[in-house]
Amino acid sequence: MCLGIPGQVVEIVDADQHLAKVDVNGIRRVISVRLLADTGPAVGDWVLVHVGFAMSKIDEAEAQLTLDQVKKMGADYVNEIDAYNSTEIA
Repeated sequence: MCLGIPGQVVEIVDADQHLAKVDVNGIRRVISVRLLADTGPAVGDWVLVHVGFAMSKIDEAEAQLTLDQVKKMGADYVNEIDAYNSTEIA
């Protein structure tokens, strides 16, 4: 199963290459925010992350609700966090 996990942008690493550092459940990784180039995510914004890419911007309430629901999925949530932890765009 493929899930999108909410993460908070903590740093714009390379604006020209559309790279940002995002915190997902305490794990920080550099991901591509190229798909959001039109809206330009900023530090503090919440995004929905899947396989190293920010898929959409979401608000904090939606991020928390999504995290709460995804955590209830048990093994699928753990697998998605493991996948996020093992990937990074360099």
